[in-house]
Amino acid sequence: MWFKNLALFRFSEPFGASGDELENLLAALSFRSCGSLELSTIGWVPPMHPGGDQLVHAAHGFLMICALKEEKILPPAAVNEIVAERIAEIEERQQRRVRRKERQSLHDEVTFELLPRALSFSRRTYAYIDPKGGWLVVDSGSSGTTDEFTALLRRSLGSLPIKPPKTRENPASVLTRWLSEKTTPLDITLENECDLRAGDQEKNIVRCKGQDLFSREIQAHLDAGKECVKMALTWAERFTFTVDEDLNIKRLRFLDLIQEQAEEIDTRGKADLFDAHFAIMSLELAGFLPRFLELFGGEATQNG
Repeated sequence: MWFKNLALFRFSEPFGASGDELENLLAALSFRSCGSLELSTIGWVPPMHPGGDQLVHAAHGFLMICALKEEKILPPAAVNEIVAERIAEIEERQQRRVRRKERQSLHDEVTFELLPRALSFSRRTYAYIDPKGGWLVVDSGSSGTTDEFTALLRRSLGSLPIKPPKTRENPASVLTRWLSEKTTPLDITLENECDLRAGDQEKNIVRCKGQDLFSREIQAHLDAGKECVKMALTWAERFTFTVDEDLNIKRLRFLDLIQEQAEEIDTRGKADLFDAHFAIMSLELAGFLPRFLELFGGEATQNG
């Protein structure tokens, strides 16, 4: 179990629930499949799949959890085609125009008629809680998926005092400085990918891939006033990732040093292997995340 994206949150209050206590809290919102007239459902499932029976997988003080969302697939084109046919039938039979409110009512009617026959797909979202370090780490590269996950966890716990981490220095300013000064911290290596943006102009982004980031071409963009809002990095030869101006980590890949460590572990089955990989990953990230914040000036206080 290796996370590929890290949506990071800091607990503003200590997380005091034990693994068993968290298990009981999550059980009330265990996953159930969609009913015939439901578009989607979401709930908790065992992180180890298949074969797991615990909603919380604990290892070395870290607590892994997993949410499963099931959604019905209703192609908009299919719904709209049936709605258009019914609108045409009403207008021809009753010699009147179907207004907006009635159109919406017909759309809802068709949707509910098709739901029982719709196919469905499911998506798992994993996360772990580090009570000692004060982190919630969600394996998600989508803000919508992350919001759904944290909303479900908040419902289960009753409250969820978390916030994205803030650093003393602006991440984009730090990334831009590394490029302009052509230097990085000793444990950081720049890869060959970055995004450069002119101010707050979201559409004016230059995406550089497969290039030397210290090249004249990159420098010319910086001289023109662009700043780096996303960059691919390697940390201490242990893993590679991209980081953006909001401190989102994506495309996380653990390198040979860690993979070889995982392969050397003597395990007796799938459960042991799952536990070993989770332990290695969470311990590695526990060492990295404080350093990650230090790269951008350290963690800002609530008022800082």
